[in-house]
Amino acid sequence: MKRVFLIVLDSVGIGAMDDAAEFGDAGTNTLRSASEGSCFHMPNMEQLGLFNIDGIDWKKGVENPKAVYGRMREASRGKDTTIGHWEIAGLISKKPLPVYPNGFPKEILDEFSRMTGRGVLCNKPYSGTEVIKDYGDEHVLTGKLIVYTSADSVFQIAAHEDVVPVETLYEYCRMARQLLTGEHSVGRVIARPFIGKDGNYQRTPKRHDFSLEPPGETMLDAIKGAGKEVIGVGKIKDIFAGRGITSYVYTKGNAEGIERTLEYLDQDFEGLCFVNLVDYDMLYGHRNDIEGYAKALTEFDEALPQMISKMREDDLLMITADHGCDPGYTVSTDHSREYTPLIVYGKSIASVNLGTRDTFADIGATVLDYLGVEGKIAGKSVL
Repeated sequence: MKRVFLIVLDSVGIGAMDDAAEFGDAGTNTLRSASEGSCFHMPNMEQLGLFNIDGIDWKKGVENPKAVYGRMREASRGKDTTIGHWEIAGLISKKPLPVYPNGFPKEILDEFSRMTGRGVLCNKPYSGTEVIKDYGDEHVLTGKLIVYTSADSVFQIAAHEDVVPVETLYEYCRMARQLLTGEHSVGRVIARPFIGKDGNYQRTPKRHDFSLEPPGETMLDAIKGAGKEVIGVGKIKDIFAGRGITSYVYTKGNAEGIERTLEYLDQDFEGLCFVNLVDYDMLYGHRNDIEGYAKALTEFDEALPQMISKMREDDLLMITADHGCDPGYTVSTDHSREYTPLIVYGKSIASVNLGTRDTFADIGATVLDYLGVEGKIAGKSVL
């Protein structure tokens, strides 16, 4: 009974890709910046071969790594969560998803207002914490929805839970998802509920993503179609619009994501447990918080021995990322176009340097190969 545990350390890039300058990201290196934090300590990932990966020249690797290790190049034209995860799952996006550096077109917002019966505030790229600080009072007073975006392909709707009940906000997001099609097919519509009063507002953990459905087959579809399990932990279900998932659990952050993963390691199933640990990106990368990023990486590393101790003879543990979000890059707080790491550990897997792979999709191909599942996806198995 083969099981694969695929963990995405959201935004843990390991250095600017060769085309990073085209994305405004020349010189970025998320892991290197995080390593400058005072509490950065990853001895377990180090032993698996993290610092032996090509391109990591700021820290020496170990002599005898315990896992397969390599560097992944993104073949898709993007640097966001949706496209990154889709490519990991074997779907390469040659056309980038639409972004709105000047806000959404008037016709889109007019139709959205007609559908919801509410006006719109903001309509520009904004920090999620700053937007509720700057527009929260007006929203509470008028009931207008705070609509904003970022450098990513997202349509975000923020609303106070006392003004717009969370389920109603979710319904507004479903309306937006139906509206945003064709040339305006954004990757995600995101509900951003918040609480508080008198300018002192805080976002709640009730965020929900309404993603664009993948336009082609993914490894999730293939595994589910073969009658095996596909378990989503964190926002995996949302990223794939629920497709190819047999069961899932949402999490409030990295700690809960790690806890749920440990629980699934104790369960009997055949197939894939696909995990997203989002705090690196959401809490630290976008806020240029080097210390927070370092602490979160250290906490994951501390949990690794327990994960490995629970692995069975035929289990495979794969650790990677979906893009970068360099906390030390003060030019921007957005995602960065970076190579990502790949660590593959199993009791029957011999260590080897994979070098630099041409696409994240090699991960999906490897998962299918290991599970003995046929699938029409991009990528080449590393097995």
